[in-house]
Amino acid sequence: MSDAILALRAAIQARLVADAPLTALIGAGRVHDEAPRAALGVYVVHGEVDARDWSTGSDKGCEQDVSLVVWAGESASAKQALQAAACIVVALDDAELTLPGHRLINLRWQASRLARDPKTGLPFVTIRLRAVTETL
Repeated sequence: MSDAILALRAAIQARLVADAPLTALIGAGRVHDEAPRAALGVYVVHGEVDARDWSTGSDKGCEQDVSLVVWAGESASAKQALQAAACIVVALDDAELTLPGHRLINLRWQASRLARDPKTGLPFVTIRLRAVTETL
């Protein structure tokens, strides 16, 4: 299952890094696998993943609930985080991504949630997506 998770994360990362509207809004180099230290402005981080077996009688498969988190750092607002989240949903909902060693059956937006970090007060948006993949 971990290879399906890693393949999907890499494909999502590549799509978001190449997305012109998102880059125009938040800038280049603002999509991260892990949260950067003391980042300013809006940035995106891969979040939690829940993966389950989705195999059939003849094919191995994986169903994943994936999250991305859009943070509004020190110099950014909740509005900017929501705008970036909207760009991400447009870029990924029902996207056709190429995954090494896997075939993406579907990728669908499930929900988005705006909240504030209790320690820092910084706003963030959590985007939840559902993906189904088959092993090639």
